[in-house]
Amino acid sequence: MAEPAKGTAMTPHLYFIRHGETEWTFTGQHTSRTDIPLTALGEDEVREWGDRLCKIPFAHVLTSPSQRAQGTCELVGLGKDAEIEPDLVEWDYGDYEGRTSVDIRQERPGWNVFHDGCPNGESPKEIAARADRLIARLRTLEGNIALFSHGQFGSVLAARWIGLSVVEARHFPLSTASLSILCNDPHHPAVPVLELWNAAPHEASRLAAVSRAVDHMSVRQRALQRWENEGGEIPTVAASAPSTDGP
Repeated sequence: MAEPAKGTAMTPHLYFIRHGETEWTFTGQHTSRTDIPLTALGEDEVREWGDRLCKIPFAHVLTSPSQRAQGTCELVGLGKDAEIEPDLVEWDYGDYEGRTSVDIRQERPGWNVFHDGCPNGESPKEIAARADRLIARLRTLEGNIALFSHGQFGSVLAARWIGLSVVEARHFPLSTASLSILCNDPHHPAVPVLELWNAAPHEASRLAAVSRAVDHMSVRQRALQRWENEGGEIPTVAASAPSTDGP
């Protein structure tokens, strides 16, 4: 595998890995504080990243405290270098813990976590502050940094990384066991970008020059590329699109 792009001084290269499948991601239940393990399928899907990620020289490996994130980190072979980072935990769903979006909207039509937050959980303002705090810390580090975390927090982190509001995070869904790369444009070092988004193991066999290496971009990825490179707009996500974590 070709040498991956390396971070330069004060410009970290973030490899964001969402944990593998759990019983509640399979059923679409919002999962934050409930500490449940990966399913057998979840373990298999994250192992596929192992050969690739272990060849990358990571300066730091940070993981959410949850066992599903830590288990993912262990299964890809980076557990021995991992540090617990509390700010990588999933959105606190409060009273909506364990419920599905479909169920919640029966009593609260039009509810969207990125716009409305959760009663007795985190608000969009609060999770934005947490993501901003983490980004500020990460920007003091150098080199390649692995982050093992969760679906909806990852969406917020991406939105805040490129300067968008939390509500825009609804445009950046993450699948289980996906890899995304957040960095700065090497040609415009002051411009933060999403170099890779929501890639499955088979979609990123070459992580060097990743924007050229991924052969099969999704419609969403192509829309993102147009938006970043040509000033286009990302189409509005259909109201029926799922907004559950996938813890």
